[in-house]
Amino acid sequence: MPGPLSHVRVLELSRVLAGPWAAQTLADLGADVIKVERPGAGDDTRAWGPPWAGEQSAYFLSTNRGKRSITIDFEQPEGQALVRKLAAEVDVVIENFKVGGLVKYGLDYESLKAINPGLVYCSITGFGQDGPYAKRAGYDFMIQGMGGLMSITGQPDTEAGGGPVKVGVAVTDVFTGLYATVGVLGALAHRDRTGEGQWVNLALLDVQVAVLANQAMNYLVGGKAPQRLGNAHPNIVPYQAFATLDGHIILAVGNDSQFAKFCQVAGRPELAQDERYATNPARVAHRKELVAILELLLEQRTSRDWLGALEAVGVPCGPINDIAQVFADPHVQARNIHRDLPHEQAGTVPTVASPIRYSATPIEHRVAPPTLGQHTDAVLGEALGLCAADIAALRDKGVI
Repeated sequence: MPGPLSHVRVLELSRVLAGPWAAQTLADLGADVIKVERPGAGDDTRAWGPPWAGEQSAYFLSTNRGKRSITIDFEQPEGQALVRKLAAEVDVVIENFKVGGLVKYGLDYESLKAINPGLVYCSITGFGQDGPYAKRAGYDFMIQGMGGLMSITGQPDTEAGGGPVKVGVAVTDVFTGLYATVGVLGALAHRDRTGEGQWVNLALLDVQVAVLANQAMNYLVGGKAPQRLGNAHPNIVPYQAFATLDGHIILAVGNDSQFAKFCQVAGRPELAQDERYATNPARVAHRKELVAILELLLEQRTSRDWLGALEAVGVPCGPINDIAQVFADPHVQARNIHRDLPHEQAGTVPTVASPIRYSATPIEHRVAPPTLGQHTDAVLGEALGLCAADIAALRDKGVI
């Protein structure tokens, strides 16, 4: 069944994570995504291994599902001409070059808009198209630091192991890819009504500040910069990880009723009646003494015992799984999140399915991430009408 974006063709001029993540999401939704890569090398992440599946790194496989790969050297004039011809035939271009980096190739928004007025052109940079940092390169790790995320991630400086910590996944890149997808979909909706394309701009730093969410508002409303709380929550208590007799669990009490139920299970019902702990604002105010009490309670029983008893009365809680345990979880397996795709080199490669579930146009993962240049001949013949001799001549010149 065709996906909801089966009528959309995307030209991807991006590499690494944020741009490819956006393009992969569009591919999941059914768009025909043509990924332009450097001859002989391709996307940087093709070399970011081990581990490997065939000759492809796991990193590359994580963000290039459902695409077609062509190789074009657009430092050569003939290569630039090929990309411009492709841009005239597509609906969307996604690029993540430095500000102004594609102007010299005639592949910037203004140049491509002149030949395709309905084009939706999405640029992803570290700091945006203007401002004092616009010319700088931006990387997820440094943006997590600059954008405040590392100031609220990790243990407090006063505790053992304290200090700033980055998130274990490049979340700024991933969030930027998702915001880019949303931006592209909005621009396509506008174009459907008006026929007018537009330039969609994403900056990693903008996105990181935006996804500070309640922590940003805690500062803007309260006037005090939030600090690292380890696994604790700044606005809710108890909402953190606790040690048990044989490991750790997460206790995520979201309201006063849940706290009362927890106290019953813990054998301390009087805590829910104590004015210091009866309401969430009171628990936040008396966080230190309450958490000390709860730590002593939680460490007396096993994780399995706590999880079973708390789940039975509707108190939110959960284990802390490693990634192997995640994919072994019966619910994750029932949701069919791990899939295997046929691959011309490796036989099959694993993939993590899109979390989007449609009732009318279900997402179907059929195409593995491409090998380098796998579809060059097919795309140039299909989209541009080049014959085998034309393609051979371009290959002889090193253009493709």
